[in-house]
Amino acid sequence: MKNTIGLALILMTFCSSSFSQHASFVNYRVFPSNITQTEPVIAIHPTNPLTMFASARTINTNGGFQSEGVYVTTDGGLSWSGSDTCKGANILNHGGDPGIAVHPSGGLILTHIGSVFVGMYSHFSTNLGVNWSNAYTIFSQSNQPPDDKGQTTAIDNNPGSPFYGRVYAAWAIIGTPYSVLASYSTNGGQSWSTPAAINGTPPSRCSGSFVSVGLNGKVYVCWSGLSSTFPFIEDFVGFASSSDGGVNWQTTQNAYDMNGIKGTLPDKSNILVNGLPQIEVDRSGGPHTGWIYAVTTEKALAPAGTDPDIVLHRSTDDGVTWSSGTRVNQDALNNGKIQYFPAIDIDYQGGIDIIYYDDRNTSSDSAEIVLTRSVDGGTTWSERVISDHRFRPKPIAGFPSGYQGDHIAIASVGKKLYPFWMDDFSGTYQVWSTSIDITTLAVSFENPSIPIAIELKQNYPNPFNPSTTIEYALAQSGFVNLQVFDVNGKQVSHLVRERQLAGAHEVVFNTESLNLASGIYFYKLSSEGHSTTKSMLLVR
Repeated sequence: MKNTIGLALILMTFCSSSFSQHASFVNYRVFPSNITQTEPVIAIHPTNPLTMFASARTINTNGGFQSEGVYVTTDGGLSWSGSDTCKGANILNHGGDPGIAVHPSGGLILTHIGSVFVGMYSHFSTNLGVNWSNAYTIFSQSNQPPDDKGQTTAIDNNPGSPFYGRVYAAWAIIGTPYSVLASYSTNGGQSWSTPAAINGTPPSRCSGSFVSVGLNGKVYVCWSGLSSTFPFIEDFVGFASSSDGGVNWQTTQNAYDMNGIKGTLPDKSNILVNGLPQIEVDRSGGPHTGWIYAVTTEKALAPAGTDPDIVLHRSTDDGVTWSSGTRVNQDALNNGKIQYFPAIDIDYQGGIDIIYYDDRNTSSDSAEIVLTRSVDGGTTWSERVISDHRFRPKPIAGFPSGYQGDHIAIASVGKKLYPFWMDDFSGTYQVWSTSIDITTLAVSFENPSIPIAIELKQNYPNPFNPSTTIEYALAQSGFVNLQVFDVNGKQVSHLVRERQLAGAHEVVFNTESLNLASGIYFYKLSSEGHSTTKSMLLVR
């Protein structure tokens, strides 16, 4: 069976809830090595978008040495350089869990937890990561180690903001009173303010933190409040904001209820997972500018089903109130399929872009990466598999308790999306990425015409040379196959092979590289136990 990649230009226009389908995205390892890489983060230069800084927790599983990867591109992701070790002293105190930012001056900032000395530490580089400063101690208290899960560092990159260039870091502490702390730097990470407990004494222990900055210089932090008993499930989302550059904070201890998935996934080799929230603010200048979105993984609390689902809440009034949840993944409810580790970004069009691990198209012990996008403020969604391979999640060798990493990441710049995730497809957990052109993800949100059965229309033009368009419609969501056969019944192309939502679709069948002879060909549409076939004529 031939793969259509490189054989046919696939151009599908989805309605309501489906991306236009192009050739598969080509994935690559950001920094191929034999060192384990997990928990990727990404930051983009605010004035030179071709320069990006990525990092990850890195682990030498042979000796146990840990650090933070330092990966830099100056050509928009076409090539990367760097190291699996941040060489800023004290080199033995790098405990991973990086948070990163790129200063308007081009300086790189990296925060991390300590591996020898408990605390939060920061380094900066003025030459794109070739050399690093010694560690600056942001916070160090032996009875309050940081619980650092997520992109805990962000920068105000809006030139019109009164706090332009200010860097923020936030983290929860594992110890009484379990507060979320925040600090800021006004000099590119060379020094930091005294950490402040932005939620005072919380009603329960807290976990995770995620920072985002709005257009007007306002900074936002979210975290999860945990249940009072083991396994300390994520019970609600906490939220705080500062309008004076992180000096003072307005806090809502319980912004909305949730039911996270903290624990293990038995189907996936008992890897540890969590439901920690991530937030992002719309800075696009579009109709939803200023809206704040929070995404979590939840189950057994509507709209989530009995299996882990991705749930989004939004605030249209600067975090004062929050909407009820919206289920982001579009597969059937309670179907036993698992989605986890969402990462969120808002692109230049105001599109909400969320990636996550998903096993709906594969066996329960495997996973792939799905991108789900909304261009109407989170009301309706379209989705697309963006990984070109699958893998079997499993704990990282040499680490106890099922650890695989705690999060993945996505960032946008201009018309490009850059997702980052970890998997062990290469045999070692590595950071993977791809480049996605947002303009190819055009979505129409008009109400589709839903047929009562699958419909396959006559191709046009017909006869054709070298390409023709095939339109069809689905009565219900399901897995779709659209194949082309010659008169002898031999398959010459497999145009569609994926799950799609109900409604109208189209695909272009291009024969330029197929070396097909003139003659009659048949195209067959199959979905959910139904099939229909039509013929078409190629004239050379």
